[in-house]
Parts: sequence; structure tokens; C-alpha cells
Amino acid sequence: MNTQEITIAGESKNPLRVKRFGYGTMRLTGEGIWGEPANRPEALQILKQCVHNGINFIDTADYYGADVTNRLIAEALYPYLADLVICTKVGGARKPDKSWVPFNRPENLRSSIENNLRTLKLEQITLVHFRIIAGSSVPFKESLQAMFEMQQEGKILHVGVSNVSPDELQTAMAMGNIATVENMYGHAQRNSVHIYGHESRGGEEVLAICEDNKIPLVPYFSLFQSMPKKDTRISAVAKKYNTTDAQINLAWLLHRSPWILPIPGTSSLKHFEENLKATEIELSEEDMKFLD
Repeated sequence: MNTQEITIAGESKNPLRVKRFGYGTMRLTGEGIWGEPANRPEALQILKQCVHNGINFIDTADYYGADVTNRLIAEALYPYLADLVICTKVGGARKPDKSWVPFNRPENLRSSIENNLRTLKLEQITLVHFRIIAGSSVPFKESLQAMFEMQQEGKILHVGVSNVSPDELQTAMAMGNIATVENMYGHAQRNSVHIYGHESRGGEEVLAICEDNKIPLVPYFSLFQSMPKKDTRISAVAKKYNTTDAQINLAWLLHRSPWILPIPGTSSLKHFEENLKATEIELSEEDMKFLD
């Protein structure tokens, strides 16, 4: 895999160096991000191919499934390679009706961390994003303070935030070291939208803050809006390089900023291999101007 590395928590005592192309596990679950995968052997093979191809940043959450992706990761990859960063999220949960709800009281977050440690077979989680889900009555600072307390206890190595506004990111940075930000971001989605019944925040302003402070932005749903809404500019560049639209969308992310760490997810081994090839595409300055 031809891609550069990125430093996470570079100012801390425990900086992490990972390849600037990860994998998001959400799509390994069943329909609606619920239940077991349709093709379990293929799901396990994709995870094994991640590490085989040098990917050492894997994103998950215990509410994917629920608990499905964590268990798949442990089954496929445990014992883990020393440089593998498994990044999880807390702050949300799923109800039996498959709805998404906040789960962000301090005791909720602690329960989620303990569950992630158990299902991932870890003694410490390398990186955890506190994710904001609409409808919460718990103050942002109260939830984030609980995250920093668990970091001090050694349950978490690095704390990140997810689905934050520019103001919330600034608040978080004033409270402690924020290692990464996971927000929705892609060529076709740079503003907030409602997906799966809750608000997903994007924003160029968040990226600018990340760049100024050397904080990696981990974009989720980077292809969610891009693929259904065909962009003739993307298609034109894809034709130029004899690639797919998805590959150009991913290549755009890699060229957009050195502080972006894409984590495209898929349940198809074929699409996974296609996504990897996006790291080999060299977009020119003219291409980037055309795409913007």
C-alpha cells in the first residue's frame, strides 16, 4: 500500500504512527448496522487482509451490531500486531427497535469502555472517540471529563471526539489533549446532514482547526453522499485515470489535506481491494482545482 503515515497525539508521551489509510468496520454488520454479517467468512477475511496490506488503523464501536464488529475483530486478528491501533467510539447505544440513542452519562461511558475492553480482549484501548448524538441532556463537558478520568485510570490511552461542531472541538481542546476528530467529511458532504435518524456533522471549519493543531481528522461516511449523488467532475477524473468514482473520492480525501485519515468501510472483499488502490492514484494540482 503506497501511502504516507500520520502521527496521532504527536505532542503526547505516547504518539502513534499509523498508515494514512484505515478501515471502518461499520458495514461488516447486517442490514441497518444491526446483527451478524450476511457473509461472515468474507467479513473475517477483510479484517485479515487489512493487516496483510499494512493497514494498522481499524475503527469500530460496540454499538455496531451490537457488539458484532468488536467480536469479529477479536476473532480475526487477536492476538493483535504491536502496531495495530483499534479505535472505538462511545456515547451512543442502540435500542431493540434499532434506533440510536445517547448513552453518555459518566456511568454509561464507563460501562461502554468496560464492554469494549472485554469484547476486544484488551487491557487498554489505544484510542476512543466520544461521540455526540443528538437528544442528549448531559452537558458535553460532563461526558468528556469522564473520558479524561478513564484516561488517567489507564483504561484509555488517547481520547478523541466525534460528530463535534467547531465550538465543541475548541471546548474539548481546552479541557485536555484531543488526539483525533471523527466527523463526517467527504467530497460531497462537508456540511451537516441527517443520516440514520440523527445529525452527522461535517464542516471545513472543523478540518481547519484540526490542521492548525496537528490533529488528524478521521472522516466517516466519506462515500455515503458521494456515490448516490453522482458528480460529473468526479466521473470525469475517474475516466481520466481509468478508475472508479469511489476511488477518486478516496484519492481526493488523501490529497485534500495531510491531516485526513480516511477509513472507508465495505463488506465486499472486491470493494476493499478497489479502495486500497485509491492510495496509488496521484491527482495533479489541476485535478484538485477541477474537483473543487
